[in-house]
Amino acid sequence: MTKTVDIDWNNLGFSYIKTDYRYISFWKDGEWDNGTLSEDNKVHISEGSTALHYGQTVFEGMKAYRTKDGSINLFRPDQNAERMQRSCRRLMMPAIPTDAFIEAVKKVVKANEQYIPPYGTGGSLYLRPYMIGVGDNIGVKPAEEYLFSIFCMPVGAYFKGGLKPTNFMVSDYDRAAGNGTGAAKVGGNYGGSLLPGAEAHKRNFSDAIYLDPTTHTKIEEVGSANFFGITKDNKFVTPVSPSILPSITKYSLLYLAKERLGLEVVEGDVLINQLDNFKEAGACGTAAVISPIGGIQNKDDFHVFYSETETGPVTKKLYEELTGIQYGDVEAPTGWIQKVD
Repeated sequence: MTKTVDIDWNNLGFSYIKTDYRYISFWKDGEWDNGTLSEDNKVHISEGSTALHYGQTVFEGMKAYRTKDGSINLFRPDQNAERMQRSCRRLMMPAIPTDAFIEAVKKVVKANEQYIPPYGTGGSLYLRPYMIGVGDNIGVKPAEEYLFSIFCMPVGAYFKGGLKPTNFMVSDYDRAAGNGTGAAKVGGNYGGSLLPGAEAHKRNFSDAIYLDPTTHTKIEEVGSANFFGITKDNKFVTPVSPSILPSITKYSLLYLAKERLGLEVVEGDVLINQLDNFKEAGACGTAAVISPIGGIQNKDDFHVFYSETETGPVTKKLYEELTGIQYGDVEAPTGWIQKVD
């Protein structure tokens, strides 16, 4: 039996917990160093770092899972590596090669193995890889030095007592510009979402829903997650736009909806005035996997999907299929799971 730390695993939330080790590597003179594990959870950087002034910062979110047999699963880490590479290219930062990224992730998981919640608790080890521009800079240009790091913490089951639908409201704010950084996982996208998110919470909604920045007629994202809907004729539909962050969870659900549930899948427009087409809806991302949407408030109109209190059957089946794969209880498509030895 793997030794674990003294934590109340059944009452974990989603909050920062300092674990023993994090990975850190520096890019200087055109190359990355070999990287190392550090016990220091403080970042020491120059006051001229571009991350502080010009938002040259990208990050990822992913998880490690303890399975029934005691082994450790990583879920599609190559996809996180590739998405981070795309984010880096958008902000003119040096990318981390996929193999190096995955190896660093595995080192962090192995070094902090005692913090992985036991199988059956619904918890997991959340990993936050990030990269920032550092060094002595002042002009508006890419940094000449970069820091890449990965830290982790145990997080609990997102839904205590099972999936629970919540309500969302359409925001008048734009999450990202039409040809901006919406498809990259950059810090500025999230900083701009804090105010509309707070306004939604003030009105007792879970978060804001963002429409397309050009016409304000189509759903793009739900808070910091991707939207999906199940139509009345059993199609799995999710928005497509150059402003949407390509969610690894969403593309996994697209595959499972088609290959495991036999649904027709569509990436296309989701018009805010045509919500009646959908019998179920949800938001998807790393933290919750799926957050069922009970209803959406759009100006004076409140539209309820399947129920404000019960999760729809298709949404529930997709959730069970995907989490079953992540925890090793359901056979995974080829290449989706990597073991941490």
